[in-house]
Amino acid sequence: TRSSSRRAGREPFSIDSVVVGASARMRGVFDFVRVIANSESTVLITGESGTGKEMIANLVHHSSSRRHRPFVAVSCAILSETLIESELFGHERGAFTNAIKERPGRFELADGGTLFLDDIDDVPLTMQVKLLRVLQTRTVERVGAVRSIPVDVRVLTGSKRDLRALVADGTFRDDLFYRLNVIPIQLPPLRERSEDIPMLVDHFFRRYFQSRGKEPKPVSPAVLEAFRRYPWPGNVRELENACERIAQTCICDSVMAGCVPATVFFQKAGGAQPSETSDRERPAGVSLDDRIRDLAE
Repeated sequence: TRSSSRRAGREPFSIDSVVVGASARMRGVFDFVRVIANSESTVLITGESGTGKEMIANLVHHSSSRRHRPFVAVSCAILSETLIESELFGHERGAFTNAIKERPGRFELADGGTLFLDDIDDVPLTMQVKLLRVLQTRTVERVGAVRSIPVDVRVLTGSKRDLRALVADGTFRDDLFYRLNVIPIQLPPLRERSEDIPMLVDHFFRRYFQSRGKEPKPVSPAVLEAFRRYPWPGNVRELENACERIAQTCICDSVMAGCVPATVFFQKAGGAQPSETSDRERPAGVSLDDRIRDLAE
């Protein structure tokens, strides 16, 4: 999570500007970033959606000697199979319909800096071959071109799925996996580091209340307890969205249960079977009595 306040002279993005939390796992990740930042090796960042893969890639770049050069991030998941080659490698004028002028790709735009390829697990097999060649030769060929262009780029990748499993399934090339998996970083889901939630909540509320020109409101213990117990399937991104929504809609003097989406208090318990009525209906947050008392305060 990038801090909204930056001191004069500080790098635009740095480890000091990030809310880490108290968990040993995230502290370990940030310590590891400091160790590998100046390496030129490729980094594979894995974790569920919303765990902060691009944030970590940004930190690696801005903690490295390449920090004064471009950081280019692209999500491979949003690019179609016909578009991804042009986006990554560029194209020449007339290479295909509507290619009315030449256009550099993301590799060229990141020259001298860092390229972060998120959702690398969504890259089609046909494109994986070409990507492997670029990583081996450090040159790109634009679509429709007959010459190679050298690029000086450190490549970081992100994956929401286990690439080893995709290799075993035959949907990801093993040679590309080994080329990418030189320095692996595994990000834990938010539900496995719930001790970080109070600090993250405080940070997000400060950001979004202040964006409205208001001072952050105190948060009731019942709300914090519900936040700690909720599994956050969307991870930090979902937590941030919830805090933004509350900051925009809360009209109370403090953030109480009535300000929080009901799903946070009354989600179904994970893993329950349809026949397990008592488990399925039991809220995994706080009790109804706790919520009523909170609303009455």
